[in-house]
Amino acid sequence: MTDAPTRAEPSDEQLVTAAQGGDRRALDDLLRRHYDRVYAICRRMTGNDADALDATQDALIAITRGLGRYDGRARFTTWSYRVATNACLDELRRRKRRPVPQEDTVFEAVPSSAPRLDQAVADRLTIDEALAQLPGDFRAAVVLRDVIGLDYADISEVLSIPPGTVRSRIARGRRTLADRIGRNQEPPGSVEVSAP
Repeated sequence: MTDAPTRAEPSDEQLVTAAQGGDRRALDDLLRRHYDRVYAICRRMTGNDADALDATQDALIAITRGLGRYDGRARFTTWSYRVATNACLDELRRRKRRPVPQEDTVFEAVPSSAPRLDQAVADRLTIDEALAQLPGDFRAAVVLRDVIGLDYADISEVLSIPPGTVRSRIARGRRTLADRIGRNQEPPGSVEVSAP
């Protein structure tokens, strides 16, 4: 008895080519494959689930609409992260124009009568709050490096800035995060900013 041959998953490039040719299933597979990473970028950059979902949806729509113009000069992942980063920056600009009700703050202190939060949850809230206070250009560089794990060259390509500027923004963003989180020194390596 012989096992049926297993099919290798198509590469991003194969899915892109098929999607550009009108294959809706290939487009769906491509978007599903990259959804988690796009959402992780959006979640960390926007600081909350509601805005992250909006930015993720905007990014996926922009990827779908722009796929015909994708020329393959950059890897698809790099291009899609650039689209996601731009969607987040747009969402952050829109957020600045929205009025915020007084009683609805994104990050509020937990009342002392509330049950004690698990330390991991508390740490994540602290990091989210500190990230939300970073300027968008620092936040984008830190999220792409520490959450997504892109190297400096890829971040340079995603953000369309020189590698030296990437290094500077990451260093300054990490230092600001460390200060806001309550550390006086940047830890060895980096501030741990894990995906949601």
